[in-house]
Amino acid sequence: MIWRVRDRGTFEALRWSGRRARRGPVTVTFLPAGPESSTRVAYGVSRKVGNAVIRNRTRRRLRAVMQHLDASPDGLRPGTYLVTTRPDVVDVDYDRLAELVASACAESSGPPAGTSAR
Repeated sequence: MIWRVRDRGTFEALRWSGRRARRGPVTVTFLPAGPESSTRVAYGVSRKVGNAVIRNRTRRRLRAVMQHLDASPDGLRPGTYLVTTRPDVVDVDYDRLAELVASACAESSGPPAGTSAR
């Protein structure tokens, strides 16, 4: 289950301490949490993307992608995600958007660069 991010402190922590990964028009910032914590997601869709209808459609598409990723067998790593977009996200179809978000989530929530998984 995915929860929302509502407090300013979490947004500040994402900004200063989060790990970022960009794939095309999508950027994912991740802040890890304990293994028993829940997954929380915030969406940042600026006015540069389009009018309110387009921004809301973009947010719904991103929300559907994140719910699909969370329901997958591997699921999302517990923590807080901030998914932001650039204006060219409106030209990306759903399947490609899902690939971009999944790849960005995997990189931002994976082990830190320079470490090897054993």
